[in-house]
Amino acid sequence: MSLKEQLQSDLTTAMKSRDELTASTLRMALTAITTEEVAGKQARRLSDDEVLKVLTREAKKRREAAEAFSGAGRDELAQRELDECKVLAGYLPAQMGDDELAALVRDAIEESGAGGPQAMGQVMKVVQPKVAGRAEGGRIAAEVRRQLGA
Repeated sequence: MSLKEQLQSDLTTAMKSRDELTASTLRMALTAITTEEVAGKQARRLSDDEVLKVLTREAKKRREAAEAFSGAGRDELAQRELDECKVLAGYLPAQMGDDELAALVRDAIEESGAGGPQAMGQVMKVVQPKVAGRAEGGRIAAEVRRQLGA
């Protein structure tokens, strides 16, 4: 069963059990996936990796919205966004720990022979494929900057 089919199946289950939060979150995710499928010149079917990228992007939007709502004193809306993010997190790969990320970055610096902050792009090119959605780009960039002394 593909990830999209799993989402559709879980949506049906959530609707039958009257779980409004999960149902609305999965509807939103499936809409984003469908939009991505029909974007461009020709409609296509997304692979599981592409679906994961869409879900990761949607989860990031939820986290950013929660921060904005919290900053504006709208705690009930911030909590709703965080709850939606938790639903999406159930479909995403487990996030990488700080120690594991630091070790990957250290290895990438050695592999690329980078030295100094100007080599950040080289290191990011090596690290990104190895991380593969298990850490946000901002977290990766911060760790690379820290280890390069920028």
